[in-house]
Amino acid sequence: MRDRTSVGHDPAMSQPDAAALAAVNDLTLKDKAAVVGIGSTPYYRRGQSVPQTPLELAGKATLAALEDAGLTIRDVDGLALYSFGLGGDTSLFAQVMGIPEVRFTAMLTGGGGGAAGSVGLAASAVATGQATCVVSLMTLQQAVNRFGTSFAPRTQSGGQYAAAATPESNFIQPSGLMGPGQMFAVLTMRHMHLYGTTRDHLAEVAISTRANAIRRPTSLMREPLTRDDYFGARMISEPLCLYDFCLETDGAVAVITTTAERAKDLRQPPVYVMGTANGGMGRWGQAITWMNMPDEYFVSSGHRPVAQRAYAMAGIQPSDVDVALLYDHFSPMVLMQLEDYGFCGIGESGPFVADGNIRWPGGTTPVNTHGGNLSEAYIIGMTHVREAVEQLRGTAVNQVVDAEIALATGGPASIPTSATIFRRP
Repeated sequence: MRDRTSVGHDPAMSQPDAAALAAVNDLTLKDKAAVVGIGSTPYYRRGQSVPQTPLELAGKATLAALEDAGLTIRDVDGLALYSFGLGGDTSLFAQVMGIPEVRFTAMLTGGGGGAAGSVGLAASAVATGQATCVVSLMTLQQAVNRFGTSFAPRTQSGGQYAAAATPESNFIQPSGLMGPGQMFAVLTMRHMHLYGTTRDHLAEVAISTRANAIRRPTSLMREPLTRDDYFGARMISEPLCLYDFCLETDGAVAVITTTAERAKDLRQPPVYVMGTANGGMGRWGQAITWMNMPDEYFVSSGHRPVAQRAYAMAGIQPSDVDVALLYDHFSPMVLMQLEDYGFCGIGESGPFVADGNIRWPGGTTPVNTHGGNLSEAYIIGMTHVREAVEQLRGTAVNQVVDAEIALATGGPASIPTSATIFRRP
């Protein structure tokens, strides 16, 4: 673990509340479960995974994760999911894969905000004896439908993800808010207005993330990204240009969680779940699709209460985190998560990244060392969990020296957002 005493942190995040820490740790989830297997399909550009089906991609990733753990499908008795990431429903997956008995199956509501939280859900299942070997999984295939048009009128997009006419959609569509990018651009403009954040700060997130992706064989974007490239790119939704948007990709990633005791005897060194939380402030609600969050957290990632609960369960503070895998569907949301997780003060993320703090190697808090959603692949956040595990096993391509603790997040999105904190043995 590296010294960060010179880095300023948000005082509100510096020390977990002692009473909250004691109460949460009484729940006995901390260190009671461990990730023992990770696996994935290749990552594909949008639509190029065809003729494979989503169910086929899900099965391949699951089998790869089980092989990594030294387990078989007959060991599986639980599924902990989010954002309909199975490629089918539990019953179909169980019968096709040959799972002997499903003792636990659950899914976090919402979308990508549940990514890291799905592993927390799995940890809860094994820690309470509801299951012994749980798969968390995300499968994505965008051959027909694109998330980028998910809020456009159906007559314009033609896809099943498009929004039907409702009171809610009738609020956002006339404003030109046809996809998440346009919606997060509104939060970004407000952050710029309040705190002086600039496109140079967004560029630092995009460029540093690309630099991490270049060395990773799984990355879809392996060419360097320069400042000239960034500032010469087409504007999609001001102030967000092409390189502020995540990739459009296909693929699947699976994670296997079991009990801490069983994990000691398996193929890979266990990666323990120290702390986990999901949810958010009630009036954060649907976030970008209603834009009526209270001013206190309108210009945020929506993660602040989740961060506080995850840190409290883990019994750590932001300076203890060695590598941060922050959900990066759009570059400015990395900035706002840096603030909400206490790596810098509220409104200070622009100067924080400008000083090189999120860079690998050499930064005080390396961020998205795998290339993230922006440059490796967008599998709705599960690549971040995979990277957290590889970092703590010591097998990451861009290895953070002596990494002991990793943070992975899901969202920013509508409730729930999520976080899981992992540690090495």
